Amino acid sequence: MPVLEIVDLKKRYRKIEALAGVTLTVKEGEIYGLLGQNGAGKTTLVKIMLGITRGWEGKAFLLGEPAGTPYVRARVGYLPEDHRFPDYHTGYSLLDFFGQLLGMSGAERKKRIPEMLEQVGIADRMDYKIRTYSKGMKQRLGIAQALMHTPDVIFLDEPTDGVDPVGRRDIRELLLQLKKRGTTIFLNSHLLGEVELICDRVAILRKGKMIREGDINSLTKQKGRFLIGLAPGQTMPMDEIRTLGYDINPREERWEVHLTDGQGIDPVIDLLRTRGLNLRHLVEKRQTLEDLFIETHDEDAGKRPKRPRREQTEEIMVVQPIDEDRKP
Repeated sequence: MPVLEIVDLKKRYRKIEALAGVTLTVKEGEIYGLLGQNGAGKTTLVKIMLGITRGWEGKAFLLGEPAGTPYVRARVGYLPEDHRFPDYHTGYSLLDFFGQLLGMSGAERKKRIPEMLEQVGIADRMDYKIRTYSKGMKQRLGIAQALMHTPDVIFLDEPTDGVDPVGRRDIRELLLQLKKRGTTIFLNSHLLGEVELICDRVAILRKGKMIREGDINSLTKQKGRFLIGLAPGQTMPMDEIRTLGYDINPREERWEVHLTDGQGIDPVIDLLRTRGLNLRHLVEKRQTLEDLFIETHDEDAGKRPKRPRREQTEEIMVVQPIDEDRKP
């Protein structure tokens, strides 16, 4: 049974259609990213799943129960985008308060709170007032409260907002550790580079409609474009490849081959082998998730993409061998 299942979900705020028939499924142990511009319907969807927003149409199930079922919430962690913690609390006292709301015993809270603050990297500030925390530290604290009760599902709305690069890396590693334990993570974020690094699948919303969904590799693959590299000193037989009907162009120390409909890359590889050339690199080119996001929105709006794609080169496959604040 899917952890999260939505079928034809609709929500309207008077004249505004926040969700216009969204359908998606999230599996257990998956990190699922929901992308979209401000007002696309991302937060509305999360609030419906948590029972915060009512008056919607369609079907929505969380952990096998209708969305908003009260007892299911005990198995869910949530970090809203614009959380506001009382700044008179310390990091420790805030988690102690949330632990009480969650029904955790005093002994359990005493053990769990230092562990959680250590996990998010602010254990040394647990006795400081939240008013002395930076935005990034508050974000780390928010993640800690969402994980306090070891939930089965976590909804994170912009979890790395305001966090420095080192902190973003730490949060990514934490989320990947949770995934290994079988925790399901539903993530909203504008930092598409972060999403690309950790999400198994993503969906793109625009004005309440899902316009693209899939796994990262499938969505970012640029079909029909290959980069080929030969051993040092060897020359690509470009004229012969063009005779086969392929478009090929040099790209620094490699060559880019463009395939048209019905073509495969195998004839090119066979030609190189018959010529005794050593194939060192072969990769189907990819675009970044950010470029896909912008291109998808431009195409959907009837606009021409405004900037060229940036290729990712890290996937080339080798075929051969904190400022200290005063304590209050």
